[in-house]
Order: sequence, then structure tokens, then C-alpha cells
Amino acid sequence: MCLAVPALVTALLPDDRATVSLGGVTSTCSLELVEDVAVGDYVIVHVGYALSRLDAGEAERTLALLAEVADAEAAA
Repeated sequence: MCLAVPALVTALLPDDRATVSLGGVTSTCSLELVEDVAVGDYVIVHVGYALSRLDAGEAERTLALLAEVADAEAAA
């Protein structure tokens, strides 16, 4: 199963790359497929590539749903 998740852009790096944060975990991803990304934007990340930008409200709703699923799995 593949999963693309919203991540917060925390820094822009050389060569169309960015540092992103998801739940306190930081990673780098490629921004080659997305234009005009800024620090503070949310991007959908899959296998190391930002696929699109996402508005903050939608990102927060999606992250809340993912946390709810994780909590339910942990309780089961």
C-alpha cells in the first residue's frame, strides 16, 4: 500500500529540495514537481517527492484523521 501524507515545509534547500516535518519527524524531499513552495506551506509527500501543495486547513484535517486511525489501531 502506498500513502502520500501532508508535511509542513520547514526549510528550503538548494537543488529544489526542502526539509519537511511530519509529527515531529523531519526529512528532506524533492520539490521538482511543485512550483512556488514556501516555508510554512504544506505539501503532499510520497516516496521523497512533494506532489502538490495543500492548504493548511485541509492538511490539519487529514493529519487529525491519520492520528485518529493510529490511536484506534493502538487501542485494538
